[in-house]
This record gives sequence, structure tokens and C-alpha cells, in this order.
Amino acid sequence: MKIVVVGGTGLIGSKLVRRLREQGREAVAASPDTGVNTLTGDGLTEALKGASVVVDVSNSPSWEDAAVMAFFETSTRNLLEYEADAGVGHHVALSVVGTERLLESGYFRAKMAQEALIKESLIPYSIVHATQFFEFLKGLADISVVDGKVHLPPVLFQPMAADDVARALAEIAVGAPVNGTVEIAGPEQFRLDELVRRRLATLNDSREVVADPKALYSGALISERTLVPDDGARLGETRFATWLTQPASKPPTANAQAARKAS
Repeated sequence: MKIVVVGGTGLIGSKLVRRLREQGREAVAASPDTGVNTLTGDGLTEALKGASVVVDVSNSPSWEDAAVMAFFETSTRNLLEYEADAGVGHHVALSVVGTERLLESGYFRAKMAQEALIKESLIPYSIVHATQFFEFLKGLADISVVDGKVHLPPVLFQPMAADDVARALAEIAVGAPVNGTVEIAGPEQFRLDELVRRRLATLNDSREVVADPKALYSGALISERTLVPDDGARLGETRFATWLTQPASKPPTANAQAARKAS
């Protein structure tokens, strides 16, 4: 079984490619870094030749409303067109728990447009709605600063480790298409402000986190359960306290940052 991972050199994609290869699958990392561009179609024909499954974990480089919509619509249309020509039998797409409840945000409107294109296609599919990743908690704090303080709504939050996201995607990719949505989440619920406060403390980040019911999340006003899955979600194994002991929780070293900029 050949599985093409679009966005296969990013955080989730690289973990997924490695996991699939460890399972003995033929996994191909498709991204601009490997000569595959879903916006232009460059490299897609060759990458998809003989593929049974495509897993799309790509993301827009810009979250500006028009740019992110253009990315997901163009990329998804191209992928589905090339997959149809290649005879791909299963399209898996990574999306976000609560997408349909976050439509004040241009990013989530774009994700909904992506999902609509997948559902309208004739290719069997599985859409995977994941909660936020532990790895992005600091980034969430960074985009939520008002007057030097981190403002976050004190709503329920059930994030998960990126390794658990990759594990779930690997299982879904080699299974039968569900022609619907699968929700995945972490094993614990928190308050959003509480968990970000804890994460910043582990990084010796002294910024104050304010529980602000009026604060926006990615540009959208959210309610108590916007960010948590419904009953029946597949839960990851990694608890937050366990993740904090793992290398993934450590800030990148200066050498690693320099290497990333040079790549």
C-alpha cells in the first residue's frame, strides 16, 4: 500500500511518514521541500502514481482570510483532481474539532470549504477532526497577547500530543474510508487559560494569563464546549504531565533554530 502524505515534512506529516514506514508501508512525503506543490500541481502526478491513499495534513503559510481560503480551495481541488486521475481510493484530511462552530474565523471558514470539496468529490474519504496540539500552546499564547498579557477564554479544552495525532491518522489511513468525520482528542480536559498558564510556567515565561470570557480564539468568540469533541471521540494516550517529560516539550536549541532557518 502506497500512502502519500501531503505536508509530509511538517510536524504531523513527518511523524506520520515515519510511523507508516515503521509499519512496513510505502509512505511518500509530499511537500514543496520534496518537489510537490499542490497549489501549482508540480510533482503531483509522479507522487500519486500507484498511490492507494492520500493523507492531507498540509496547512496554509498565511492565515489572512483571503490567502487561507485560496490555499485550501486551490490545494484541495488540485489534489482531488489528480487523485481521481491516479485512481486513489481513500482521501484522508486533517481538520479541527469545532471547525463548524468557529465560522467567525476566516481560517475555519477555509477549513469548512476544504471539507465541503472533499465531501462533494467522488473519492471515498475520512475527515479527521483533531483538538489543538500540546506543541502549539505557547504559540496560542503568543497570538493572544493584549497589552502585554495573555487573554484567553476559560472554556473547556482537550488538547493532544502530536505523536498521538500521527498514530490516529496512521490507523485511519490504512482502514476503510468512513465517508464522514472522526474526532480525536487528548485523554484529559482542562480550562484553556489554566493549561496555557501551566505551559508558560514550564518555559519560565512570566507573562500573565488572564481568564477573559470575551477573549477571541483565532478571531472567533467561543463557548464552553466549542473546543472539545462529542462523546465517542478517539482519545490519545499521552497525558499532559507525561508529554512535559518528553523531548517534544522542550524549546528548540539555538542550533536547531539556526538549522531550521537554513533548510
